[in-house]
Amino acid sequence: MIINIELRCPRCDSNNLARNGKKSNGPQNYLCNACKRQFIRDEERTYIGTLRCITGFIKTMLVRGCGARDVAALLGISAWKVLKTLTASKYALKPKRKRYDCLEVDEFWTYVGRKKNWKWLIYAYHRETGEIVVYVWGKRDLKTARRLRRRLEEHGVSYGRIVRDDWDSFVSAFASVATSCGKRYTQGIEGSDCRLRHRIRRAFRRGCNFSKKLVNHLKAFSLAFHYINYGWL
Repeated sequence: MIINIELRCPRCDSNNLARNGKKSNGPQNYLCNACKRQFIRDEERTYIGTLRCITGFIKTMLVRGCGARDVAALLGISAWKVLKTLTASKYALKPKRKRYDCLEVDEFWTYVGRKKNWKWLIYAYHRETGEIVVYVWGKRDLKTARRLRRRLEEHGVSYGRIVRDDWDSFVSAFASVATSCGKRYTQGIEGSDCRLRHRIRRAFRRGCNFSKKLVNHLKAFSLAFHYINYGWL
């Protein structure tokens, strides 16, 4: 039985290919006439980190509680490949609705480099759908809380009620909005905080996992938010 496998360019998916010599270690090299990308078949690759499917595995493991070095050890690739995949990811949240009956808001403590270098995440959460609607990074102050409200306005999001704790900045930022205050009302977003602590390794409590660079920190959370909202990467 003869099995024919159609080769396509990994960059542009074109089948307009030509043989272009061989690599020094033997595999046949191919040239895409459409985008001029050179590549070899996945079956002939000697390093698993160059496989086209490996990127999806890396991202999924990062949002399921694995650290960068854990992913590297489990997949047999370099930590540099994992971090490169993380920093190259580009995801932006877009609210699924224009109107929400109730949104819960809360602050979430993280740090980068050392524990005194705090990076506060403040976000709005919809309990019924489990959606993280919008979020902002900054200091734990009134300015950041107001930025969260402006972010909601920028996306054209309206809401009937805000559920919050008794933090003074939330009181001032959402003074003109109907609110409910107290821990008994914020159980949904408190559960979301717990989920983030479990899904993002660098957000674990009482662990030795943390971000050394701010860009890696922001990318890791952006990746997790997209996965939580849409279920795919």
